[in-house]
Amino acid sequence: MSETQRKLTTIFSADVQDYTRLMGSDEEGTLATLKRYRDAMSGLIAAHGGRIVNTWGDGLIADFPSVVEAVRTAVDVQTELSGFNAAKPAAEQMLFRIGINLGDVILEGTDIYGDGVNIAARLQASAPAGGIVISSTVYDQVRNKVPVGFDFLGPLTVKNVSEAIPSYSVRIGEAAAQPASAARQTAAAAIDHGPRPTTSPSKVRKRLSIFAIAAAVLVIVNALSWQGVFWAAWPILALAVTAGVIMVRLQDRFDRHMTSLAIIGIGLVGINLLSWQGTFWAIWPLMGFATVAAIRWVMRN
Repeated sequence: MSETQRKLTTIFSADVQDYTRLMGSDEEGTLATLKRYRDAMSGLIAAHGGRIVNTWGDGLIADFPSVVEAVRTAVDVQTELSGFNAAKPAAEQMLFRIGINLGDVILEGTDIYGDGVNIAARLQASAPAGGIVISSTVYDQVRNKVPVGFDFLGPLTVKNVSEAIPSYSVRIGEAAAQPASAARQTAAAAIDHGPRPTTSPSKVRKRLSIFAIAAAVLVIVNALSWQGVFWAAWPILALAVTAGVIMVRLQDRFDRHMTSLAIIGIGLVGINLLSWQGTFWAIWPLMGFATVAAIRWVMRN
């Protein structure tokens, strides 16, 4: 009897579409975004009972004891990352491709090997950006258990595997439903047109430094020309709100529209306090902003 340890498991393979192009455009920003997105993915994998087996570059392999939970994880990952990407220009969006296969694998320590892993990786490579492709063995287990649609893609040829693997795309939106070939053509067209012009993080940091220097100069001028009124508070408040708006452009962890509303709300509170006459009138626009933010949150989720 062979002493090789094996197990039947669900293999989850993911990587980033056009990762090389993103790195060529902005290495530091791409690595920071990859870390944030991968942290979100890791949390969802763990929440659904999965285990990250290995990571390399922009790739990730995980396995799940439950086929249903693996597919639910993939849907949740693409849904959450879609929300992150919604606030980014198209050329800066980080889109993952996910492939899922149910197969027998070889165990070696904490790692897994075998045709089951190779098939998952091949399914992932054939998935459209932001999409999910599963094998027929996965489809047979989840077709009536997960509230998503499926499109048959036909047999998929895998290197070193004698028989073609029937595959299905998971329909979680129009982008996920489009064929892999069409998705690749769309991505290629986006590359041909080039990235949209955007402000780099280094330039934004320089602008924030300029705002800080300007605020300090205003305080000094106010102090040197002191006549009992701290008038510098008004331009400093304007600079702070402007700096906050710029910081919104640097992050993608939170919804940019809701974050912008929060910054405007803080600005209104500042105006209310600086012009205080015994009435906290800022409460009314703040309630309006809170209502808009709540509606937007509910619609997104």
